[in-house]
Amino acid sequence: MSHDHGHHKETFITKYIFSLDHKMIAKQYLISGLLMGIVGVVLSLFFRMQIAWPEESFEIFKVFLGDNFAPDGVMRNDIYLALVTIHGTIMVFFVLTAGLSGTFSNLLIPLQIGARDMASGFMNMLSFWMFFISCVIMIASLFVESGPASAGWTIYPPLSALPQAIPGSGLGMTLWLASMAIFIASSLMGSLNYVVTVINLRTKGMTMTRLPLTVWAFFVTAIIGIVSFPVLFSAALLLIFDRSFGTSFFLSDIFIQGEVLHYQGGSPVLFEHLFWFLGHPEVYIVLLPALGITSEIIATNSRKPIFGYRAMIASILAIAFLSTIVWGHHMFISGMNPFLGSVFTFTTLLIAIPSAVKAFNYITTLWKGNLQLNPAMLFSIGLVSTFITGGLTGIILGDSTLDINVHDTYFVVAHFHLVMGISALYGFFAGVYHWFPKMFGRMMNKNLGYVHFWVTAVCAYGVFFPMHFIGMAGLPRRYYTNSAFPLFDELADVNVLITIFAIVGAAFQIVFFWNFFYSIFYGKKATQNPWRSNTLEWTTPVEHIHGNWPGEIPEVHRWPYDYSKPGHDEDFVTQITPMKEGEEVLHH
Repeated sequence: MSHDHGHHKETFITKYIFSLDHKMIAKQYLISGLLMGIVGVVLSLFFRMQIAWPEESFEIFKVFLGDNFAPDGVMRNDIYLALVTIHGTIMVFFVLTAGLSGTFSNLLIPLQIGARDMASGFMNMLSFWMFFISCVIMIASLFVESGPASAGWTIYPPLSALPQAIPGSGLGMTLWLASMAIFIASSLMGSLNYVVTVINLRTKGMTMTRLPLTVWAFFVTAIIGIVSFPVLFSAALLLIFDRSFGTSFFLSDIFIQGEVLHYQGGSPVLFEHLFWFLGHPEVYIVLLPALGITSEIIATNSRKPIFGYRAMIASILAIAFLSTIVWGHHMFISGMNPFLGSVFTFTTLLIAIPSAVKAFNYITTLWKGNLQLNPAMLFSIGLVSTFITGGLTGIILGDSTLDINVHDTYFVVAHFHLVMGISALYGFFAGVYHWFPKMFGRMMNKNLGYVHFWVTAVCAYGVFFPMHFIGMAGLPRRYYTNSAFPLFDELADVNVLITIFAIVGAAFQIVFFWNFFYSIFYGKKATQNPWRSNTLEWTTPVEHIHGNWPGEIPEVHRWPYDYSKPGHDEDFVTQITPMKEGEEVLHH
């Protein structure tokens, strides 16, 4: 079939807005994710300022929060909760789920498996625009007079189920639910597309065991999403019923200001089960793409084959399976049967095994490698560090007895921000630095990348390392001030330190944004294969064309990790290079 089928002239709208091309949709996801990231980080700086200097007046609050949310520049206590809620929602779903998976699954799946595009370009476009609409609704909820949703990003009832509970339980919560319902639909369309594409559209010779680990990670991530997002959708739908149609799925025996409400027979714990059945797979939906990106970047920049290719695939599959049977570790103090707690403890500790396999395999790939320490590689190595340090505290939190002491303290905040927030963010940054030349045909500035990495790395640990200690001292999460508890007075200085690290770390993201947007237009022009990499996307021309390859799609003859292979002139052998007579196949 001929691929120069007189492609009609594209207008600005068909090329940049309602594009069906996976490369353009990836850029749309990336830039939307970055913009949402700015909002998420700014919100976190606001509530960090409040927790460091409780009930002080700030000019910046007057400007951004206004007289309603911050009278005389002093943040209202319920607005503190609203900021925490929207920050969590934006970062988890809109930045790290859509921004990471949406960008890199779209960019890399067709390019790395040797496909002209996604299985359904139209569904791909639809999935982006539904994501965009859900972004708009979520941002709009910040401007509601009574305030945005304020029940935490986990929106536990009754705060989320009773419109009259707190100010943010009204319209703000309704918009949150509407936004998330649309987001879930978008996510499901994207995931179905990714799965079908990987199964059906691989080029000749591209067997499943010749796929780059990035594609394996995106593929399995999409499967986890398809399995678990519908459960969150049902939870959101039942919440909408409870709020607007008088049902009692999550409500029972409730009094508000002495008034008895008519709800009978529901259970808020049911909601926790439904939420965390998505919520825990979700953290692996966030993390796995970052781990896949890291596998690819560490192998390329160590100039070595990835260590334990099949073990890496097996660990991705094991993580995916185990991620669906550990959700109860979020609920150890919800009054669950202690025996059930011990079952969840067991499954949770099991997930440490495939995670450790990944960590060891990264380290053994780096071992004695010819390391190219470019920004992408530094962020990948940073991910290995935060994945290990964040993962270690998970062993404490995953144990139903040890968890009792630190549940709902800053220890939990420290744990999941390191292991899923910062790790996934580092994977995101690594991916941007590494595939920027593929996306935009230009290189990002390396020295600015180094500045960005080192300041971000120091500040990320500066923020989340001290949190472990204030958490072990008993400081609870989500309190807008601790000044009422003399026992926490000596922790006030630590909170100031954390906030200063957060402000500096956030400010230095401007370096990244400058580097990113400047390089799109004025960066050094990229060569076809700037990192001397083996995978198929570097065999396509630098200028983007519809259908990715001019002429035939290349045939694949080997796995993607033949770096520094004896018997070859170069230290990399692309997947389209035929096997030589008597050449050894490495990964079997």
